Amino acid sequence: MKILLVNKFFFMKGGAETVYFQERDMLLSEGVKIIEFSMQHEKNIESEYSEFFVQNVDYYQKQTIKDKLATAINFIHNRQACEKLQALLEQEKPDLVHFHNIYHQLTPSIIKVAKQFGCKTVLTAHDTKIACPSYTMYRNGHTCEACVNGSVWNATKYRCQEGSLSKSVLLSLEAIYQKISKNYQYLDAIVSPSRFLGRFIQQKLPHNRIEVIVNGIDENVSLEGIKDSGYYLYLGRLSQEKGVPTLAEAHQLMTEKAGLKIVGDGPEFNQLKENYPTAELLGFKSGEELLTLIKEAKAVIVPSECYENCSMSVIEAMSYGKPVIGSKIGGIPEQIRDGIDGYLFEAGNAQALADKLDLLVKEPVKTIDMGKNARERFLSKYTLTKHKNDLLNLYQELLKG
Repeated sequence: MKILLVNKFFFMKGGAETVYFQERDMLLSEGVKIIEFSMQHEKNIESEYSEFFVQNVDYYQKQTIKDKLATAINFIHNRQACEKLQALLEQEKPDLVHFHNIYHQLTPSIIKVAKQFGCKTVLTAHDTKIACPSYTMYRNGHTCEACVNGSVWNATKYRCQEGSLSKSVLLSLEAIYQKISKNYQYLDAIVSPSRFLGRFIQQKLPHNRIEVIVNGIDENVSLEGIKDSGYYLYLGRLSQEKGVPTLAEAHQLMTEKAGLKIVGDGPEFNQLKENYPTAELLGFKSGEELLTLIKEAKAVIVPSECYENCSMSVIEAMSYGKPVIGSKIGGIPEQIRDGIDGYLFEAGNAQALADKLDLLVKEPVKTIDMGKNARERFLSKYTLTKHKNDLLNLYQELLKG
């Protein structure tokens, strides 16, 4: 089996890249021949196919009017990406092409190139981009489904891209181009890591095949050193849509005593530091230092106020036998069984979250039991082995078909 994996970044940048490189490594371990297609970047890891990578596209650099026009066209349809991919396909002749994060820089136009070459085609939807031109389905502090249930010109109406009219118009135009060109209809399957996201995609693409394959992580983690040191832990971006201010407020509303450690960086960092002095802001952490923080936490909190897909924070916490308190939004309720391996609360409701935080402090025995349940749920549903088997089964079914 020869698989071409496509992602616009070929270095570890975010959640999509975490899944991309996990799948790349696990397929290599199964003896699958892997080919790579991406974008040139100084942070890229080494690839024998880098000569086919597309010229770096940076939408944040200053440009002349002429350059801006060329960039806008590439934003919708990247001709160079199509030509480079065509050349790679002709050289390597893969059986199947699996697309990950391709929007804006590589563009969905490359899907049609792969399908017309004769390859089976799969796309993993890491976010709500297919349903929402601006990726997030989040606007003015609330979730938004305007473009799902109505026109994609809502992205322009509400200036969803950084409040900019021109950038928002471009997003709407891109969405209209995808609808007219029907690039997504050239996919043999779309992988959705949650049923929640799958429903939105099916609404926009009613005739596409949607397969729910949840994210996974390596089950062979060390459980040595796991204990409850009496603090709650948040991991991720410090932003409003991630619910971090709500978490910090909830911590202050607690009647029981427990610490709060916040790991990560983002636009809310300074406000959190100024307004919530009891929260311990640790900044970015990685490696053994981060693992120790997870292993010694009472529980991990995922307080998102935007639509999460299949949260890796939830899965990582469960892998170490930690209960998770998560907001009742997006795909999170599919991961956490309320009262069994954690608690769910109304997104954005600080008092409701504070009540759940207090519960775990008051019930130490139940906290331990929830942690055990979380580990068992992880082993049955969210291991990398299960993810690998589900993905390979999909590949084989498509190739046989």
